[in-house]
Amino acid sequence: MIVCSCARISDTDIHSAIDWMRASDTTAIITPGKIYHALGKSPNCGGCMKLFVASMRANPNLEVPAELRGLRSTQSSRSERDEGRSQGYRVSEQSAAG
Repeated sequence: MIVCSCARISDTDIHSAIDWMRASDTTAIITPGKIYHALGKSPNCGGCMKLFVASMRANPNLEVPAELRGLRSTQSSRSERDEGRSQGYRVSEQSAAG
């Protein structure tokens, strides 16, 4: 089945790229961009991305490597909302204060 008509990528191409990447590096995080790169192509319009990701998720070799699982569950000292910026540098606060 054709997944990306702009770049002419099928679900078979996606699965082959994932299998190849997993065989060459068992700890790699596989992303749509890496698949496009492995196939020597690039995305054009992005209209296929939902179907592209769904095809990726259907591949059993896509799973996150064991040593990288659970990294999100560790809490840091700062909240997830502040993104490391101090309060005075937020755009919304600068325009309101100015």
